Amino acid sequence: MAGAARPRGDAVRWRDVDGILLLDKPSGLSSNHALQRVRRLLCAAKGGHAGTLDPMATGMLPLCFGQATKACGSLLGSTKAYRASVALGAATDTGDADGQVTGRQPVPAFGGGDVERAFTALRGERLQTPPMYSALKRDGRPLYELARRGESVERAPRAIRIARLDCLDFGPARIDLEVECSKGTYVRVLAEEVAAQFGTLGHLTSLRRLWVDPFREQAMVEWPALEAWGEAGGWAGGPPPGLLPVDRAFPGLPGLELDATRTLHLRQGREVPAGPLAPEEGAIARVYGPGGEFLGLATVEAGGRLRVQRLFVPGAGTQGPENS
Repeated sequence: MAGAARPRGDAVRWRDVDGILLLDKPSGLSSNHALQRVRRLLCAAKGGHAGTLDPMATGMLPLCFGQATKACGSLLGSTKAYRASVALGAATDTGDADGQVTGRQPVPAFGGGDVERAFTALRGERLQTPPMYSALKRDGRPLYELARRGESVERAPRAIRIARLDCLDFGPARIDLEVECSKGTYVRVLAEEVAAQFGTLGHLTSLRRLWVDPFREQAMVEWPALEAWGEAGGWAGGPPPGLLPVDRAFPGLPGLELDATRTLHLRQGREVPAGPLAPEEGAIARVYGPGGEFLGLATVEAGGRLRVQRLFVPGAGTQGPENS
């Protein structure tokens, strides 16, 4: 994933870019490195990513720009799906092929029935202990910094859910799988758990994120397509390929359109009448202005009034009078 061509010494002219881009992250880059490459190409003043992918991993990395960075938190809690290959018989310090081998054990002979029994034991809701090589923090420092120094600290198990775990193929010392899992699931740890079911060690040799909710059916954008856009003139020829509007992060929520007065008051943080098409009390709705501009999310309160939950427009207030 080479950087975009830019004349030496040419300063970046940052611009306000609002939207979500589903990058097909290539192997060999950290999530932040990939974000900064794309951010610089788009000249986006503000950006973030939702859900870290290890450098070895490829696949869907949602990049949020401008107002969309406010949606990163909701995307971080989404269900995700991966395709992975597990090598049996050896463990590494990182849990994947980028690490150093720390132990070896024989791999017993196994068949399809053994794989299914092992996978059955790992499906459903359970606890999983995060690895030392992770971005979780202890006393303000990422665990991976401690791990690189050879240190290990106790990590509290976390609740996860394995909604689907399917075997795609297997060999004498290899299992290829697909998994659909909840927030907080480490597929590197899952690989070790799979190996443990066979009484041996294991680590990931490949990992690809297939999708992140709510983008299961959405195509990813590869770096060459973005680079070609930049070389063809960038914004002068229109938005980059695959840049989605901010509201695509909330497809399951009902939408409401407001008139100009209610739009103004909502932007000021006031409560406003929801109107006759309002969802039931307690529901969260996507709210739009009269021209179709996405304003943000609002909660339907008692009496059919809308209270701002989060605004996704620049210069909008977050507090105001209780009533309009």
